[in-house]
Formats: sequence, C-alpha cells, structure tokens
Amino acid sequence: MAQPIFIDTHCHIHEAWRAVNGADATAKLWDKAGRPDADEIIQRAVDAGVQKMLCVGTTLPDSQLAIEFVATRAHTWATIGIHPHEAKDYAHQSQRLSEFASLLDRTPTSQKVVAIGECGLDYFYNHSPKEDQITVLRFQIELALTHNLPMVFHIREAFDDFWSIFDQYSDIRGVVHSFTADEAVLQQILSRGLYVGLNGIMTFTKQPAQLAAARAVPRERLVLETDAPFLTPYPFRGTICEPKHAVATAQFLADLRGESLEVLAQATTANAQQLFGV
Repeated sequence: MAQPIFIDTHCHIHEAWRAVNGADATAKLWDKAGRPDADEIIQRAVDAGVQKMLCVGTTLPDSQLAIEFVATRAHTWATIGIHPHEAKDYAHQSQRLSEFASLLDRTPTSQKVVAIGECGLDYFYNHSPKEDQITVLRFQIELALTHNLPMVFHIREAFDDFWSIFDQYSDIRGVVHSFTADEAVLQQILSRGLYVGLNGIMTFTKQPAQLAAARAVPRERLVLETDAPFLTPYPFRGTICEPKHAVATAQFLADLRGESLEVLAQATTANAQQLFGV
C-alpha cells in the first residue's frame, strides 16, 4: 500500500533557518533544540509522508523571512501575518502596515504566498491592547479579501469579539488554527464555512470537551498542523516538534474518530489543497 500523504498547514520551520528575533519564543525553542538544519527538517517530513508544509509568518520581518525561505525550497509555501501579540507594534504604524501589504506585490516570490495569517485575537495573554488587536485583524481581513486569499486565524478566549468582526465581512475563507474549544464553538466555526486545524494538543489534552469536539469535526472541514517547534504530540513529548510529527497527530485523530489513517490523510490533504491551493 502506498504511503499516505499529509500536509502540515501550520509550522514555523523558517525560523530554524534564521532567527529574525532572537528573543522571541520560537527562536528560543529552536536554539534550545540546537537549531536543527531546516533543510533536514523538510527532508525528515517528506520521508514521513508530509509532502507539503506551510511556513506561517507572525510579524513583518518574520513574514519576509518565510517568503525568502520557501522561494527556493520544494514542499514549502508561506503565509504572511501579524500575530495578535504583536498588534501594538503595527496598529498605529501606517508605514509598517503598507510595507506588510506590499509583500503581496513582489513577484515571483509572492506566488508562493498562499494565505494571510496567523492573525486574530488573543485575550488570554493580551500582549497587545484589544483595540490594537482588532485594528490589525481588520486590516488583514481586508487585505485577504482584496487579494482573494484564505486566512489563518489565531483566536484565544476571544470568539465573541471575533464573530462580531467576522460577520461584518463577506466571503472570508480560512482556518481556525490550533482549535481547542468545545462543540458549541465548533458549530459557530462550521456555520461560517471555516476549516478547523488540529495539532498535537489533541494527543495530550486532559479535556474531554476538546476530544469530543475533535471527534465532531466533519472530515471535509479538518486540516492537520503541527505549529512546529511547539506542541510536540505524544509520544514524542520532550523533543522539538517538526512537521514530520503531523503523522503522529493524524494517527491519534484517526483512532479517536474511528477512521483509518489512509482515509483521514486523504481527506485532510484534499482539504488543505482546496483551501490553500498548494
């Protein structure tokens, strides 16, 4: 039987290649892991069956790095985003927002930019004021709609505000990244036509409601992700997360949902291709 094919729809392996901010959590984790070679990370993923990886930007320089990283590498695509944690550094900086938007005007590298994000609202940490998070989220929604690109949403303890904003626009396509909410929130996501990104959290969560929601995600709305270098799935806890670990998460979800790995792989890969065009 042929090896199943997987897509990691959310990773940060471009920061293993080069750190844009040595003080951020992603850079620190890659450093702690001895800064593994990014091309070897890609090869390990491909060997495991993860044929495509989306490198997700979180700031202007990080998005620039993601574009540069994927430009010459097979199996990789980029997203560009301003994370809600960083919103305070952009909300009142029109020049920085213009420079961010211009990333989509540069060819040919922009042809490998397949989404806007990760962006959204994070009221758990509130590293940026809520008003700034909302301003930068709206900016990115409007940018995505202008360029007909899907979106990668990071929403934490902020769904009420998020939906009130989301519902003011039409034709938004995208995924709720790192979904960990319950079935009530899941239904809100599905009713708006969004996809649901599940990662290693599901393999070690102690929350029955999260597992129940993971079982309830319709197969045609599910995509896989790792968030590498974060959220290493069981049984690899204690090691750095890489895109290859999407397979372990997929196997856990297949068992949880009573599906074969092959069926889950085929569906999630098709969904990622449909959403991101990769």
